[in-house]
Amino acid sequence: MKATAQYTPNPNAVKFTAEEQLFEGAKSTHGKAGDDISHPLLKQILALEGVDSIMAYGDFVSVNKVDAASWDTLEPAVLDVFATYGV
Repeated sequence: MKATAQYTPNPNAVKFTAEEQLFEGAKSTHGKAGDDISHPLLKQILALEGVDSIMAYGDFVSVNKVDAASWDTLEPAVLDVFATYGV
């Protein structure tokens, strides 16, 4: 699944938007590194080194990184997770 990265005013957060709906309903999903998340896409993103937390809703996942992580390496890793999701 293809996704695009959109930078936010927060330097530790990037919004990743998919080409299709990922989550149903009016409730968002939140998680932190180490949480037991059942959704396979979110589980894989949270397992990436440098990810601190996520918030997911509709067609997007906002990813927050730890201060020491770099988007130069983390952004392509998150996009790879999206690319292989559902394949």
